[in-house]
This record gives sequence, structure tokens and C-alpha cells, in this order.
Amino acid sequence: MRSHRRPRLLAPLASLLLLPLISSCFASGGGDDSGSGGDDGGSRLRVALAFPPAENFSPYGADATLLSRLGVTEGLTALDANGSAAPALAESWRRDGDKAWEFTLRDATFQDGGDVTPAAVADSLTHATDAQPAPAALAGVTLTAKADGERVVRITTAEPDPVLPLRLSSPSLAVLSAKAYAGEDRVDPVGHATGPFELTKVNGATSATLDRFDDYWGGRAQASGIDARFIADGTARANALRTGELDIAEAVPVAQAATLDKDTRRDTATTRTTSLLLNASSGVFEDAGLRAAARAAVDTSVFAKDVYEGYADPGAGIYGPAVTWAEGKRTAPVGRAAAGRAGGRTLTLATYDNRPELPEVAQVVKQQLEKAGFKVKLTVREYSRLESDALEGKFDAFVLARNTLVDTGDPVAVLAGDYTCDGGFNIAQLCDKDVDAAVAKAEQTADTDERQDAAMAAEARILGSDAVVPLVHQRIITGIADSVQGVVLEPYERTLVGTGTRR
Repeated sequence: MRSHRRPRLLAPLASLLLLPLISSCFASGGGDDSGSGGDDGGSRLRVALAFPPAENFSPYGADATLLSRLGVTEGLTALDANGSAAPALAESWRRDGDKAWEFTLRDATFQDGGDVTPAAVADSLTHATDAQPAPAALAGVTLTAKADGERVVRITTAEPDPVLPLRLSSPSLAVLSAKAYAGEDRVDPVGHATGPFELTKVNGATSATLDRFDDYWGGRAQASGIDARFIADGTARANALRTGELDIAEAVPVAQAATLDKDTRRDTATTRTTSLLLNASSGVFEDAGLRAAARAAVDTSVFAKDVYEGYADPGAGIYGPAVTWAEGKRTAPVGRAAAGRAGGRTLTLATYDNRPELPEVAQVVKQQLEKAGFKVKLTVREYSRLESDALEGKFDAFVLARNTLVDTGDPVAVLAGDYTCDGGFNIAQLCDKDVDAAVAKAEQTADTDERQDAAMAAEARILGSDAVVPLVHQRIITGIADSVQGVVLEPYERTLVGTGTRR
């Protein structure tokens, strides 16, 4: 039986340093504008996020990236502009043999006043390894963390893990103080993290208040705090920005982009791919020939141009153009079955409306499948009301927007989590021995270039199963008021507000 984990769709979701957008490195702690808040201490930022907290801001679930985007939490490492591991709470690291790594900590302070010590870091990572369900970044990994002297954390894995520094950049592996774990029922990040902004008040799933953490190791944030609102309706977010109620509105719907002044909208290529997932274990699409028929019926060229109105790129594979190395390494799908005949077969297609373009994408997919002879019943719900059914395989098909690098930054991790027999987020219900073997080979490859080659070979196997049909690679539109500077826009959707964000 598969063990299903919470997805990391929310960014869409902990571990990055949320600093000014600079060309060399998203995670750098430097920069001329990362220090003083100005004579007046800086203004507060009014920010709207698209997804409300679903798990009381637990760092182990979908809320992890909410914390990272708001500058609350960070981990031992971060991701730089090239998708490599960069220093965060750890200023350096080295590998010691096949199964051990040593991370040297920088001088840093928790928001509740304690020092970030090796013992505190080891305790925080141990809590993550014990979490149920386990964070996606730890899928298939047995990890042990121990203090080793005054500044070093030694992390040992049961099997060699060549990408551990990347893994530790995950928003779900944020470092929190011991006080965060004092409660019996949940982890509490309020006032117990290390980022430039401290979460001080949470108003259910409606809003949250954050104040500047003046002792942040990376420099004093220029904004004095953040007033965050969680507004699921994309039109409402755009309207609030346009009328001056907001300074920053994430994930502005494509249909609303034209209502904003050109100078107040930014589009950013992301590592998010919207795909059609076909249930390969039961129902209509258990038949590989019918999956092939569905894949052949879908004209992916229309989505980027028509549904996303140019704010997207046509679907090319599991990895899109924001994963810059992928295109030159992509090979043709392997092992595809011959297309069968739909013959009036009835299927259920589902998606969610938190990302406003998805219902329209699903409607177009429905029409294309019906033209090919399928009968399609479409279900659209808010994501939290849809997730458990999707993970249990209750739909024949599912339209999903998935950031392929949000969990770990490792391109192999999303393949293992989403498309293997034991994958914790396998909505496609795919269980194919050839796919599992290709993914396992990629997981065991240490050299970066060779690991990328192996990931693309695994992608070819997965695409050959026709359990996933990449539709479009999304660009995220962020609404930013004219008076605001320093918003952090990057392809992994882990960051938004940093020390240099100000108005």
C-alpha cells in the first residue's frame, strides 16, 4: 500500500533566505540594500497570498512554503539562481565518506532569543524525520543528525545521499527552536524560527501578522513588518492591489493581468508544470492503450496561447524551460503503447480552483477528450476538499499544477515522489517496474551532470507510460505596487518577501 503524503503545491510553500532579488544568487545574504530600515524604521508591507494555511502553519505539510515566502523560516541551505545548494544557516559543509556530511553553522539567533546551536539544529531535523506523514524532502531517506562540537552538525544517512545539501534546502526542513516542539499536538513556528520576519499572530486561515526580527543574522529587514492576507479568489487579489489595499499580490490570474497597469505586474518563468495525470492503476486508464488514446487526443498547443494568454510555455515534459539544463538532455518517450479506441468510455476528470486557470484548462481537456470519443464528468473543488480523493485514486484523470523543484531542488525527487510505486504523491497511481528502475538509477547517481542525464532518461520512461501528459509550463504573475521594491521573484516559488523588500 502506498503511503500518501501532503503535497508541496503551495508556493506555490521554510528554508530559503528571503533576501533582495539579485542576479547572482537568490539566497545570498549580502547586498547593499539588506541592512538599514531607514530613519522611520520602514513601512509595513501588505501582502496577499493565494493559498490559506491548511495545517496551522506546520512546517511539514503544504504550509511550509507559506512560511518561506513570508521570510519566517529557513534551513541549513538554500537554492541559488542555478538550482545549486547555497549557504543559509550553514555557512559551509563537506562530505565525510559515502554516508556522512558535516555542516558548519554560522552565528545566528532564534526569534525567541536562543542561539542556533548544533544541538538545536539536530533536534529540529530529528523532529522532521519523526513527523507523520514524513516531509516529502525525506521520502526514502533515513537521516540521523547529531551535534559535533560547538559549530558542526553531523548528518548521517542510511544509504549514500549525494544531494543531501540540496535536500536540506527544502521548506519542510526549516530549523526551529526547541520551544516550537513543546506542544503535544503540533509544531508551532510562531516566534520560534530564524528568518528576517517573525510570525506573531495568526487569525485562522484569514490573515497573519509578522514583525521584523531585528537580530536576523543576514541584516535588518527594511520593512518593519508584514500584514499578510490569504485571499483564495484571484480576482479579489487583483482588485485589492489595483485599489491600493495591497502592496504585493501573488498569483494574479491571467484573466486579471490586463486590468493591472503594466508597471505593476511581473511574470516569472517557474519550474511549475501543469499536467494531465491519468490513473494507471484502476478505471478507464488502467488500459495503457486508452491512456495513449487520451494523450493523442490532447492538443497541448492551445493552453499556453489561449488559456494562459502567453503567460506560459507549451508543455515539453515534466521539466519546463525554467529548468535550463533539461531541454538539451531530453530524449523521446520510451515504451509507449499503441492508442486504443475510446468507444464511449466514461471517465471522471477533476481539478481545483485555487489556481484560477486550472478549471479552464480542465474544461478544454474535457472537450478534447470528448471529441476523441470519451464521455467526461468534470469535478472542480477547492484543493483541500479534493486532495485526499485524488491521492486515493478516486478520479480517472486529474489536472495538476506541480512545482517540480519545490521540495528539494533535486530533479530526481519529484520523479520518485510522483511516479514510483511507493511515491508519496502519486496521483497518477503509476506503478511500473521499468520506471522504478530508471528512477532508482538516477537516485544513485552522484555526479551532477550524470544525475541530470539519468533524470531525463527516467522522464522518458514516465512519459512513455502516458500516465502524465504535460500541458503547459506556467509563468507566475505577481502584482507589485509602484512604490514597492525588492520583491524576490524566482522560479522555485519559495521566496517572495526578503530583507530588501520595502515601500
